[in-house]
Amino acid sequence: MSDAQTIPAIRSDADRALKQKHRAMWASGDYPRLASELIWRLGPRLVAATAVQPGERVLDVAAGSGNVAIPAALHGATVVASDLTPELFDVGRRLATEAGAELEWREADAEALPFPDGSFDVVLSCVGVMFAPHHQQAADELVRVTARGGRIGLISWTPDGFIGRMFKTMKPFAAPLPDGAQPAPLWGDEQHVRELLGDRVDDVDAKRQTVAIDALTTPEAFRDYFKTNYGPTIAVYNRIADDPDQVRALDDALVALAAEHGLGRTGEPMQWEYLLLTARKR
Repeated sequence: MSDAQTIPAIRSDADRALKQKHRAMWASGDYPRLASELIWRLGPRLVAATAVQPGERVLDVAAGSGNVAIPAALHGATVVASDLTPELFDVGRRLATEAGAELEWREADAEALPFPDGSFDVVLSCVGVMFAPHHQQAADELVRVTARGGRIGLISWTPDGFIGRMFKTMKPFAAPLPDGAQPAPLWGDEQHVRELLGDRVDDVDAKRQTVAIDALTTPEAFRDYFKTNYGPTIAVYNRIADDPDQVRALDDALVALAAEHGLGRTGEPMQWEYLLLTARKR
């Protein structure tokens, strides 16, 4: 089988429409700002956890503006940063130039990666591939493009952590998931990811960790920041924009969620929980 034959294609008009919707969602707001101000430190953590080495071929799936890809390139790896939303790449290229990192930026769907089998020594994704709607299809692609003996490294928000609970809070106001789609925070459940990867990997190591969020100081600041910058939150507010009562209800629910996590009350930064999972392809 040739390389071209092993690269999957998007299979239906409905799937193409769904991916265009996802692309528009992530292009709305200012995700590069959020990634830089709140969670940039997660990238170096994932690079360290997978022991990226100089000269290795590394793919960052759903790379956004490069918070994994750039640290990997600075380790001397040959890096491709791929994302469904190339609108995020301009900021990524600027950040890479400022950091002195050289890498390739490539538009790509996590469920149909445009790379031959076994193209990369290390395949990474930091709170990225978890948002691909069809989990098994995305996991199959992660495994497919990883070389035999290569490593896979994932950081995903957990269902019971702050971001997982934020999605639960928004769910009553959000559009139903399309047929066949699964909730993103399931990628933060170790058993779910083990089942997705199956017996194609071994040396699986999974740890729940947290990242301190010190750029937000009040529940209202959290709500307004996400309403302005975070695509999924923006999409929910756009859906209910013509219903002031629902907008107020979601406003209040997000403020209450942040307050429950101590924001503005304890004087300490919020701790957002994630699952760090690494594995080796057999």
